[in-house]
Amino acid sequence: MKVTLISIPVRDQEKALQFYTKKLGFLVKKDAPLEGGNRWLTLVSPEWQDGPELLLEPAPNHFEPCKVFQDSLKEAGIPWTQFDVENVDKEYDRLTKLNVDFSIPPTEMGTVKFAVFDDTCGNNIQIVETL
Repeated sequence: MKVTLISIPVRDQEKALQFYTKKLGFLVKKDAPLEGGNRWLTLVSPEWQDGPELLLEPAPNHFEPCKVFQDSLKEAGIPWTQFDVENVDKEYDRLTKLNVDFSIPPTEMGTVKFAVFDDTCGNNIQIVETL
C-alpha cells in the first residue's frame, strides 16, 4: 500500500492553483472539469513528479463538516499538512519576498526546524527541515 493522493481543502480552486504553483512552485498534474464548476485539480512537487499528487479539494464549499473542521484547525493555528524542505530559513526568506504570511517564523524544536504560513485558501501549512 502507498499514498498516491493527498487532499487539501480550498475555498477557491483557482486562487489555490495560483498560490500553490506561482508561490510554492508545485506543477499541475491533472486539471479536469467536474460538475458545478469544480475541477479535479492535482499538483505535484517538481522534485518528485511521480510522487503523491496534491488535490486542491473544493469540499469546504459543498460539505459543511469539512468547512467547520478547516475553520477550527485554522483558528487553533494547527497546520492542515506539512511539506518537507531542504532549508526552512531559505524557504522562509523566499516566500516572505513573495508576500506569503507566516504565523510562525523559523523555529527549532528538537531535531527539526519548522515554520507555518497561511495558504490564502483557508489553511495553515507547515514547512519542516530535519536538522
